[in-house]
Amino acid sequence: MANNPRPLLITDCDEVLLHMVSHFEAWLGEEHGIDFDFEGGKFADALTRRTTGETLGEGEVWPLLNQFFREEMHRQTPVPGAIEALGRIGEVADIVVLTNLGDEAHGWRVEQLASHGIRHEVVTNQGGKGVPARAIIARHAPTVTAFIDDLAVHHASVAKHAADVWRVHMVAEPRLAPNVPAAEQAHARIDHWDRALPWILDKFDKGEAA
Repeated sequence: MANNPRPLLITDCDEVLLHMVSHFEAWLGEEHGIDFDFEGGKFADALTRRTTGETLGEGEVWPLLNQFFREEMHRQTPVPGAIEALGRIGEVADIVVLTNLGDEAHGWRVEQLASHGIRHEVVTNQGGKGVPARAIIARHAPTVTAFIDDLAVHHASVAKHAADVWRVHMVAEPRLAPNVPAAEQAHARIDHWDRALPWILDKFDKGEAA
């Protein structure tokens, strides 16, 4: 890859390429009798049992998330404009999907994305994305790199470990976005691909590090 350097886009999947929380909400209600109030932007106390009003503890939430990704990923739908934007970006840059799922889910995510016509390298990761992003950049040796994610913690991680990367904070779920503050360590907050695409292409065209 380094023999023919191009720009590089490192992108998250959930709430950037594919909608997730609204489908997780629907599944929790249908299959588990659980209400998921994700619109407040805080997930710690967002899941409650309909019969008792009891808040689920963190130890109960993770197994549900794992089950959703193991069995229900087919529910997820593309974010408007994402597929078209990746097609345009792919004409001039390499693309890697960096997704916070366990390694066992790698094949599921690859298959899921391919079903929507998204066929790019997928890297699974747990924890901050700065270190794996740095490793991806080292392999690709790009002319310039952009990073997109919906979580502020990952922008902070990338800012720490790969400071010269352009960082876009995107929260594509319209019911969630208004209650999520802009990530302090991102260079831009852009929740729609019709505006994110020209912003990214401009950075790639100029070829200057952040």
